[in-house]
Amino acid sequence: MFGPKVKIEPGLYESLKKASQAVGCSSVDEFIINILEKAAAETEQVESEEEVRKRLQGLGYID
Repeated sequence: MFGPKVKIEPGLYESLKKASQAVGCSSVDEFIINILEKAAAETEQVESEEEVRKRLQGLGYID
């Protein structure tokens, strides 16, 4: 895979390697990608909840 690369400290990489093996990922890359995808999805959900809250406030349903 060619593209963006992220530098990770050796100690953190070893921790990620152990965690990826514990959950059954085929590689550390797969494990990290899964974590980042979940974090991005959670961020999008929080933003969506905030937008809904603002709309409901604008309509007078909540204070």
